[in-house]
Amino acid sequence: MKLLIASDSYKGSLSTLQVAASIKEGILKVFSDAQIDFIPIADGGEGTVEVLITSLGGQYYFKQVMGPNGNTVEAKYGILENNTAVIEMAAASGLTLVQETEKDIMNATSYGTGQLIQAVLDQGCRKIYLGIGGSATNDGGVGIAKALGVRFLDRYGEEIGLGAGTLKDLNDIDMSGIDKRIFETEICVMCDVTNPLIGPNGAANVYGPQKGATLEQIARLDENLLHLSILIQKNLHKELAWIPGAGAAGGAGMGLMAFLNAEIVHGIEAVMDVSEIDKRIKWSDMVITGEGKIDSQSVCGKVIDGLANRAKKYKKPVIAIAGSIGTDISMVYEKGIDTIEAAVCRPMELSLAMEHASDYVSDAAERVMRSVRIGIELQVADTALHIDTETDKQIT
Repeated sequence: MKLLIASDSYKGSLSTLQVAASIKEGILKVFSDAQIDFIPIADGGEGTVEVLITSLGGQYYFKQVMGPNGNTVEAKYGILENNTAVIEMAAASGLTLVQETEKDIMNATSYGTGQLIQAVLDQGCRKIYLGIGGSATNDGGVGIAKALGVRFLDRYGEEIGLGAGTLKDLNDIDMSGIDKRIFETEICVMCDVTNPLIGPNGAANVYGPQKGATLEQIARLDENLLHLSILIQKNLHKELAWIPGAGAAGGAGMGLMAFLNAEIVHGIEAVMDVSEIDKRIKWSDMVITGEGKIDSQSVCGKVIDGLANRAKKYKKPVIAIAGSIGTDISMVYEKGIDTIEAAVCRPMELSLAMEHASDYVSDAAERVMRSVRIGIELQVADTALHIDTETDKQIT
């Protein structure tokens, strides 16, 4: 039996590599001679660099950059063997870099992500995959552009400060000083959301609260992003506010399109294309995937949704192992997941479930494989019965 493990991470608990190791352990308890392949999967958010370096080979690099709160952080990025760079916004401008008590969405900046882009340009890369999930910012990507030489000026011709709170003062955008290598570079922005820039489904209203924004700040942020989009339309002749994904990462989706001519691509699809997952799906007899929690939202452009779509192209069954199973999972089955197994199978504290996550995932994989073995045995028995029946007919 040939099995492909292609799981997302269990956020806060297990990395993709740890999930795969646990699933493999469970499989081998039932099918000791199984051929097992593993490809880590991500959707453009945190973990994307690790996923692509692991899948394709390459090298990690580290750079000291400005963090979202203006402090210095060490950000990791990767360069693949084909001289293509992979960057995560979360590594330089991510929410996980900010303590709960230090969240300051009005002043948080994406500047450090721009510094990472400059670093890979200096290393000769002219294709960049940029995952923008997990950001702490709402500055419309202005910080990124500032790091690459774009000037954002107030009505007195002075540069505005960093952060979303200063966008209200913006009066002019000067692109003359931008690093010209940007225009020789293909930038693919990996994004798993389709939010527009502004409005009820925009960057501030949907994602502002998790970044620490109050109701009053959300209204101001929305106004500031609208103001930025109007100036982009006026100065750069680009109307971008309502393009799906423009509101991703606090409006960085729009900023990257506006200032760097970037293209927004579906995160999970881009990762699967780059890692050539189709070849490995075709090789396998079955695909095993999973994530921390599976519910109706799991098939809204997330990892298991994209994977199920690919697997069904080749008529491969897909099993999902989840930390927990939410409500209304009928859509998950409709999208192509054949069955789901929960790793946590009895009531317990979340801390305990996370502490023993590896063991629980392994046990879940073993349970699934035992069910698969029953199916195989039934199929073998049915085939034998059919042969016996045909033999009896011939003798008669």
